[in-house]
Amino acid sequence: MNKTKPTVIDMFCGCGGLSKGFMDAGYEVLLGIDNDISALKTFKNNHGSAIAMNGDLFQGSTILEIASLTNNKNIDLIIGGPPCQGFSLTGKREEDDSRNSLFKSMVNAVAFFQPQAFVLENVPGLATLYKGQAKKAIIDEFTNLGYTVSSQILFAPDYGVPQIRKRLFLVGTKSNTEFKFPEPSISPTTYVSCGEAISDLHDFNKDLGFEISNYKVPPLTSYQKKMRKHTNKLFNHVGTKHTQEVIDVISLVPEGGNHKDLPPGVGDSRKFNEAWTRYHSNKPSKTIDTGHRNHFHYKFNRVPTVRENARLQSFPDDFIFYGNKTQQYRQVGNAVPPLLGFVLGVQLKKYLRGGELNEDL
Repeated sequence: MNKTKPTVIDMFCGCGGLSKGFMDAGYEVLLGIDNDISALKTFKNNHGSAIAMNGDLFQGSTILEIASLTNNKNIDLIIGGPPCQGFSLTGKREEDDSRNSLFKSMVNAVAFFQPQAFVLENVPGLATLYKGQAKKAIIDEFTNLGYTVSSQILFAPDYGVPQIRKRLFLVGTKSNTEFKFPEPSISPTTYVSCGEAISDLHDFNKDLGFEISNYKVPPLTSYQKKMRKHTNKLFNHVGTKHTQEVIDVISLVPEGGNHKDLPPGVGDSRKFNEAWTRYHSNKPSKTIDTGHRNHFHYKFNRVPTVRENARLQSFPDDFIFYGNKTQQYRQVGNAVPPLLGFVLGVQLKKYLRGGELNEDL
């Protein structure tokens, strides 16, 4: 039976990791909005017929433009991850940081479109920042619009993502029923490891690879089969040229180790917490960040490729990243793992009018 898919707008979409998860869960993504041109190109080419809108979410008129571009369709769900620098534990935590007001643009969009639900994603530190007042202020805004809001920090490995990553989610529904977050699908003893995620992706010898290439070995694990399900080509698997000095330092870091394992006087140019970190093949990776200089492959003496990082974020191999390599790394690092979007999307359908679970999933 052909069911109408719930419609979604993705605010602060970036390359669209969160909305990719919802799309896989049977939602129709109508539009994504951001001001990063390369990320929008990636979004556009990986979300079917969705519109990629280059917009400034500081401007109230943007909401009217969204309505026009979506032909004033009914919007069932608004999702988004407003830039977190203003609330992050790693920056200046200024209460008047202008970026904090970007949360208001999402509130305004919810007020205008009146979706059945919304999903707001952010850094875990938001939950306790200013003694919890920042989170309370955001929840109060949505509660005043008639939404029942619940929040929870989700740990990505609990849902099959091969990466140590925590994200805070606020989910609001128009019903009086509080959203119940999905239970973890796997236990710590069965977390997907780096090796299970990327061991089928080759190293480089004569060259650094190409944006489009061929797999050299068949998938070795169920996770790899899942990632390769919809493509027979390998995209974004391009190596990074390191100096011999850097290669020599990486070679001294044991699997799962970091700068603390280096001999005295070696690697002194980088001595902060995440410096010279080598992944462990039998554990999930460290949190994928927006750079690509501090984390290294568990076996090879190099940084992971964009595709390897994308695998660790749970992006399937047919999801192609655009822009230069630095932009691609940033898109991957800024994204919400699609698998987290997927499990939230499946669970949220239980709270939407006419939200039928897709039996083909």
